[in-house]
Amino acid sequence: MTVRGWRWRRNALKRRVDVVEAWVVLAGWVLALVGGVLAGLLAAGAVEAAVERQRAERHQVAAVVVEDAPGPSLARAANDHRVWGKVRWSTPDGSTHQEQARVPPGAPAGSTTPVWVNGSGDLTAPPVSEGAAGLHTAVGGGLAGVFAGGVVLGAVSLTRLFLDRRRMAQWGAEWERIDTRRGWKTG
Repeated sequence: MTVRGWRWRRNALKRRVDVVEAWVVLAGWVLALVGGVLAGLLAAGAVEAAVERQRAERHQVAAVVVEDAPGPSLARAANDHRVWGKVRWSTPDGSTHQEQARVPPGAPAGSTTPVWVNGSGDLTAPPVSEGAAGLHTAVGGGLAGVFAGGVVLGAVSLTRLFLDRRRMAQWGAEWERIDTRRGWKTG
């Protein structure tokens, strides 16, 4: 039969190491819960700030297709059905850029297609959508919280292992003392 909380009650068999273990476990669980929540909130905030920074830095511009784009390819049937084509666009400071970008298949030269650029005018991926941003924030915060709590609980487990070894060594020494005092040998 297991008696819960025996380390907190008066008990003639309770040792100092038992009390230390009880406090370590209590402090570990409290620290794991509070630390996990704080780590999760901080990580979620960092992910949210990164998403907002990404949205602020990226904007969509109209690019002009320079060469006729190739037609649709059967090999690309699984993706968004866009092909690589050479496009040209201007940045707000007036500089012109030319590079390969994803364009609709068969787009004629001179047609326009939207592309995403960063603050320096280089091509980039579109910013993360609202749904994906929420998912990234939730998963990032959740994983950080679980990891932080797991680290603390791992440290508590290692501490308990050390305390168990110490307790066993103390019991072994006491059994040895009792055995030799009465002349018996139990082991």
